[in-house]
Amino acid sequence: MKNIENINADSVKKILEQKKIPNFFAGDTVKVGVRISEGKRERIQYFEGVCIAKKNRDINSSFTVRKISFGEGVERTFALYSPIIGSIKIIRSGKVKRAKLYYLRNRKGKSARISEKIKKRIGIDVSEKMNLEENVNQSNDNEKQTKLEKQKLEAKNDTAPKAELKKEKK
Repeated sequence: MKNIENINADSVKKILEQKKIPNFFAGDTVKVGVRISEGKRERIQYFEGVCIAKKNRDINSSFTVRKISFGEGVERTFALYSPIIGSIKIIRSGKVKRAKLYYLRNRKGKSARISEKIKKRIGIDVSEKMNLEENVNQSNDNEKQTKLEKQKLEAKNDTAPKAELKKEKK
């Protein structure tokens, strides 16, 4: 008989096969598409704000998003693997040193801002490197072909005047 952790892990795998959930952290500005059913109709309403907390607990994972709406702070907690979440999109990554940003509740205006994390990429990705090598090889082949064509043309041009000179001498 399976224990509860195995059942939860299996259900998380099934959900991840169907949905793509990005890897985000506290401090990131996210845009969550929430499915709302109004009678027979179903629509997606977006809730955009700063993720102030994320709880990773298998199927019970959740995250809290805070936004300022008409001067009033609004927080909403979402279950990460819930069917009401249509999409999660990361707008920008925030540079923070804490896992829970509850101190933002007491801040207003400019003091509640979070600086943006600038991702530095050092070096070249392996796939990009392979593409560059292929492009270099192709350009080298093209250069060799053009050089050969030029040499052939020069050879033809060189032989033609000599033949004409011989005919003139006779």
